Amino acid sequence: MKSQADLSALLFALDSRGYKAYKQIKGEYSFPDFTLIIDYVQGDPFAAPTQCSVIVPQAIAQFPPALYNSLSREIALRDYLTRQFYQVAKDFSGFRGTGKSGLIQGVEPAQEILERTAVFIDDQDLEVRFWVGLPAKGRSILGRQAEEMLCYDLPQIVQKSLLFENLNATALKTHIETSEDADWIRSELAKRGLVAFIANGAILPRQSGVDAHPLTENVIPFQSPPELTVSFDCPNHGPITGMGIKQGITLIVGGGYHGKSTLLKGIELGVYNHLPGDGREWVITDANAVKIRAEDGRSIASVDISPFINQLPQGQSTQTFSSNNASGSTSQATNIIEALEVGATALLLDEDTSATNFMIRDRRMQQLIHKDKEPITPFVDKVRQLYQDHGVSTILVMGGSGDYFDVADTVIAMDNFQPQDVTATAKQIAASHKTERLLEGGAQFGTITPRIPAAESIDASRGKRAVTIKVRDTSRLGFGTEDIDLSAVEQLVETTQLRAIAFGIIYGRDRYGQDKLTLTEMLNRVLGDIEAEGLDILSEYPQADLSYFRKFELVAALNRLRSLAIIPQSESRKDAL
Repeated sequence: MKSQADLSALLFALDSRGYKAYKQIKGEYSFPDFTLIIDYVQGDPFAAPTQCSVIVPQAIAQFPPALYNSLSREIALRDYLTRQFYQVAKDFSGFRGTGKSGLIQGVEPAQEILERTAVFIDDQDLEVRFWVGLPAKGRSILGRQAEEMLCYDLPQIVQKSLLFENLNATALKTHIETSEDADWIRSELAKRGLVAFIANGAILPRQSGVDAHPLTENVIPFQSPPELTVSFDCPNHGPITGMGIKQGITLIVGGGYHGKSTLLKGIELGVYNHLPGDGREWVITDANAVKIRAEDGRSIASVDISPFINQLPQGQSTQTFSSNNASGSTSQATNIIEALEVGATALLLDEDTSATNFMIRDRRMQQLIHKDKEPITPFVDKVRQLYQDHGVSTILVMGGSGDYFDVADTVIAMDNFQPQDVTATAKQIAASHKTERLLEGGAQFGTITPRIPAAESIDASRGKRAVTIKVRDTSRLGFGTEDIDLSAVEQLVETTQLRAIAFGIIYGRDRYGQDKLTLTEMLNRVLGDIEAEGLDILSEYPQADLSYFRKFELVAALNRLRSLAIIPQSESRKDAL
């Protein structure tokens, strides 16, 4: 292994040479406190930056084992160190020439605590992966500046962000214990018959639609109504009290701008743990809760939407429904069925992002358009069956139709961002003012038909490259020649998740595609492999920017791949025989 002095001398020797000569620095270098590994060297100052990692022996890093002696604690510690390295490196980064010159960058985390490939820790070592923009003037190497970055700045970044003695021990402990307690509460929800928990004092509003930090001015802390108050005695923080949302059907009602959608947004992101001080660190949701919305224009591949929609014009089948340009109602029905297909246990809906004709059909419309002319069975007639037949709960924001009072178990009214239990009042209104609408849902919800994807229809190649993945934000994923629109998949929080999802799709296709497994079976195997061997199993070489994803977001991306084809059931049965 070469030394820090060797790297310094090499960079001085490369000064003023053509940029591609930087390729010579690839390799491992021993520094006094760590090993620097340069895995990939960029070929151009405007290209993707150079990939590096540092490995700090625990004899130097000295993180107490109690901080990572369980999976929950380990993930939280790695998350904390990811944030520390990112911030310190950002402070050291500066403009040193052309393009990305001068960049030292770690993974930029969101407000959620996620398992990522940016940092790893065990009893022997601490490893951190990051990127460096090797400096250049035009396309000529600035060797002296590169030497300053790697041989002077980087050791200081390591000292300030990766050694236990230099970190805020109290903040680190709080970070780990908060995440561990959130995991514990989530594991207790089903035992208590709950879908979600929102603690008293939670701050749900965000700075803006593009800034996930908590609102700091004119904030009204959340306070549970007495009737819905529950308490959890957490392992670290002790008793935490707040509002429990029970399994079944819950309506969130109230006037406009009083916090209905803000509450639901907090609940939908409660499937992840949050930073201490985020305001939502004690908003905890069933890990298998899925946000559902209408999605005009999405592609659909052979989904059985017959529980909601039947008898389409021109005799189009709804048991194997496909479309390149779905309507609001067919897309929302599809999104529900696809979530149920892979094991959702709770659905989260907001009338503002739902198709009106999918959600409700009142008595007057029923009289004008008879059922034999209307293929859509509205959600109001299926939501109770969904819970009774499949055990799937629903939390629904509804401000425009009282017809849901008849099917709701709990009704929560938001008044100036404060919840009130108005279940009894809603039931009295329902009894006093009958809707007289006809039930259209039949006796049962209907079957949820598993699908088997055709491996050859999942193609990430582009030109001569077998795999081309591009991620710019959480709304779009470049997958081969396709651009997958994920703007309606609202529980994605980081671009690192999209990269991991793309690699997860490819891994599932290559590893299990020829086994003709159902989507559920394939996803469970992929996630099982990740659980056993880590996210690194998804890529050919170590990457810094992969993070934990749920099966619901992975299957959402796969289902929106316009080339996706489903093996007909007749063929799958024939193969089984």
